[in-house]
Amino acid sequence: MEHHPQQADRQGRRHPSARLRGVETRASELQELGRELVRTSYLKGDFVLRSGRHSNRYFDKFLFETDPGLLRRLGRHMADLVPKETQRLAAPELGAVLLGGSVSMESGLPLVLVRKEPKGYGTAKQIEGRFEPGERVTVIEDVVTTGGDSLRSAQVLRDAGMQVIHLVVVLDRGEGGEENIRGAGIPYSPLFRVADLELD
Repeated sequence: MEHHPQQADRQGRRHPSARLRGVETRASELQELGRELVRTSYLKGDFVLRSGRHSNRYFDKFLFETDPGLLRRLGRHMADLVPKETQRLAAPELGAVLLGGSVSMESGLPLVLVRKEPKGYGTAKQIEGRFEPGERVTVIEDVVTTGGDSLRSAQVLRDAGMQVIHLVVVLDRGEGGEENIRGAGIPYSPLFRVADLELD
């Protein structure tokens, strides 16, 4: 059975040099993953972002989320950023649902889905999936610009009695989202920042 470097460290089964190699390997894997993310989903042109802002560069989340190999690798590395005290994951619709599933399978943590609005039929729920009030939840996101949608999803979870203890995102665009999310009292971990990627 394969063990993640962090898990093996906590269990004390790896020599310090092996831990160093594990860190170096993860850094190398992340660097290559960042390059693949750019190759797969980075577009140039004139785009209107979800926040309403205009941009000449755009990451099409559906291009990287519908690539099974890339989705699996993103899920594995995002799972490393999920705090160990997390009891449940939450993924806002629509873009983060596939990512949430990938992180859930990698981490073994159960998942709920957060709708933008309560559905108008059936159970009329806004949160899909089982949960208990008081649970500690980490939100999984795809791309953050201003963080507005992420904060709305976090509030839905809080209104249902859950504790939002962290937010993990594939890509932070560096346009105020991190400051807004941290300002709302939510710790924040981007897998990548646009400023750190090699763009044309």
